[in-house]
Amino acid sequence: MLRSGSVWAGVIAGGLSQWKDTQAYRHGEIRKADYKVHTVGNITGAAGLAAGIEYGALLGTMVIPGIGTVVGSIVGGLAGDKFGRFLGEGAASAVFKPSAKVWKNAFDMDDM
Repeated sequence: MLRSGSVWAGVIAGGLSQWKDTQAYRHGEIRKADYKVHTVGNITGAAGLAAGIEYGALLGTMVIPGIGTVVGSIVGGLAGDKFGRFLGEGAASAVFKPSAKVWKNAFDMDDM
């Protein structure tokens, strides 16, 4: 079960990333579809960060109590954030930015 410290770390990191992306969208630096993809990535990255901190600390404690807990939480948090963003942005890209080639081939009846 997630503890409040790791959840707050995820909320703060995700909130800061979302604020940065919102500013970029307001200034016309990113398109609407990209903003949606980044938003999903921020949410899943925050969840991955919180889970990564918890499970990394747990694994680090099992290997080397004390210093392993600290190192495990840092490495786990970074890995969880990257993995969460990868999954979230990949799924959101499929929904919000489908490539024309994929959709063209999906409904192409000539090959049947």
